[in-house]
Amino acid sequence: MTQTLLDTQALEKVLDEFADARNWHQHHSPKNLAMALTGEVGELVEIFKWRSEEDSWQVAQAPETAEHVRQELADVALYLIRLASVLKVDLNAAIQDKLVLNAKKYPPL
Repeated sequence: MTQTLLDTQALEKVLDEFADARNWHQHHSPKNLAMALTGEVGELVEIFKWRSEEDSWQVAQAPETAEHVRQELADVALYLIRLASVLKVDLNAAIQDKLVLNAKKYPPL
């Protein structure tokens, strides 16, 4: 029995309508969305650059970085979900399948 771990349908609809209202569908090719996703991951990584391992645990709570972390995580999630939607990939099913593969690859100790 499959379980819904991640329900993205409502967000996919919102993102599609957002792109439609701005005539962005022409720009939302898989290649462009993957590149945009990579850029947003880079912006998230930039927050961690030059921080110690210990400091990295505090970026989401520290007043000077918390909002930036939230925004970049949201950007990453939005582009990932938009890319999956454009490619017609059921992200919930893909995640479930990957968890099964990971459990086989990395059994409990």
